[in-house]
Amino acid sequence: AVVATQSSGSSGINAEYGDMAPLEEEEEETEEETSMPPSWVEEILLPLEDLQRRCPQGKKTVLYKQAKYEIFAEYLMGDGMVARLTEYSDSALTQPVKCMEWFRHRVDKLETRETDMITNKVTEAFGPGRQRSLRQHVYFSNQTGSEATRTMDFDFLARTDGLKCREETPSVLTEHFRDRDDFLERRIVNYTKRVKKFGPAEGNEKPINQITEYYARDTSLAADDDIAELTFLLNEEKMFLKHHLQEERIISSTHEYLKPVQNEDKGQIQITTDMVTSFQVERQAKSPKLIHIYNTITNLMAREEKCVETVRASEQEVRDILEGRTQEELTTELSVSIYDTARNDTAKKRREELERKRKDDEARREEMELDYLAPFLARIGAPAKLTPELAQQLRDDCLKDLKDRLVDMANLIQGRFEKETQQLQWKQNWYQQNQTTMTKEEEEQYVSFCSEAMFKIHILEERLNRHKELAPQKYVALEAKLMADARLSELLS
Repeated sequence: AVVATQSSGSSGINAEYGDMAPLEEEEEETEEETSMPPSWVEEILLPLEDLQRRCPQGKKTVLYKQAKYEIFAEYLMGDGMVARLTEYSDSALTQPVKCMEWFRHRVDKLETRETDMITNKVTEAFGPGRQRSLRQHVYFSNQTGSEATRTMDFDFLARTDGLKCREETPSVLTEHFRDRDDFLERRIVNYTKRVKKFGPAEGNEKPINQITEYYARDTSLAADDDIAELTFLLNEEKMFLKHHLQEERIISSTHEYLKPVQNEDKGQIQITTDMVTSFQVERQAKSPKLIHIYNTITNLMAREEKCVETVRASEQEVRDILEGRTQEELTTELSVSIYDTARNDTAKKRREELERKRKDDEARREEMELDYLAPFLARIGAPAKLTPELAQQLRDDCLKDLKDRLVDMANLIQGRFEKETQQLQWKQNWYQQNQTTMTKEEEEQYVSFCSEAMFKIHILEERLNRHKELAPQKYVALEAKLMADARLSELLS
């Protein structure tokens, strides 16, 4: 009860005084701007060159336990190196076992190089945009030439042949492919031991013993018609063909073909049924006819020849890459941004060339703004003082020269107009005489010629009309300019 009484009393007070306005209006608070006192430290000025140097003298060395980490400023090292981490097998840092190098701004797109001092294994990684789309090269520094072991990884999306990886050993070359239209996935080339020859090494290529190609499944073909493995035994003069597995089968169909002996006199080959050995999964499959065997063998022989050419092209590409890498390491080039005006010599030369052209244009403009009466004054001996007769002669010579040039221009345009008109008329007469025997291609050429000729005639006609319209205006303007010239105005008035 007491609580209720107090509550009602409180509400009554609020009701009595709640609607009353305050006696004094509240003043709005205004924020005043406060200024901090000036710093007692001088302004720090850091040149851009010092900022890009990153550390004193542009390099810094940090020593760890059995490791040394070196930092270099960009463009400090001639080969573009920005960092190098060397691992050692001892705490005295005298026996290196592994070295990791980082590069930037190299034209050859080299980004990292990892060297194993124990196995002499070198792994180089390249950025995108390199020629032949090479992304990684793994090789051994103590092995050189075609007998070395190496692995090259490529950006298959940037290559037309879809090459993903190429692995090479002294006796085997393996290439991996991706996303090819012919479904080729892998090619393995086996070599025999090279026979040493005296003389230049250009024709001393590694002899190929066997080439095997592996293909992915092409669902648009039947399994017995889709090649899964194709092997060329060059030394044995054989060709082995293996198809993809059919559904609910554990073995696939195979065919083995013998190369026929080509008749040297007639240039023909003789095919017999003994040249093919087949295994068909389907029992009811019929034996191939002689014409089918002939077409298959000739097709496989053509593919073998093309495959050998492709392998030789791959070997040549490897040699070109190795020669290019050797040249790149001998003469390392660094790329400079066009916005780096301090280092970009090309941009600097460009600016100098633009400045030179600007000066040449100004000089040419000044020459054009020189005295237009100078040639005519030279004709009369450039007298120090003009007479009324000489002034009149100068005026007449200037106007006559302009008139002659305007007439020559009109005659030139008129001559071109008449020439184009005659050619079009001759072509139309020729068409009237030969339209019944003309081919579709000749008719298209005639229509194209007429369209182009009419366009030229229209342009020449407009130029001639415009010239006739502007010629009197130019003549009047020159005459007014001569009358306003301070040297002639008093003598001609």
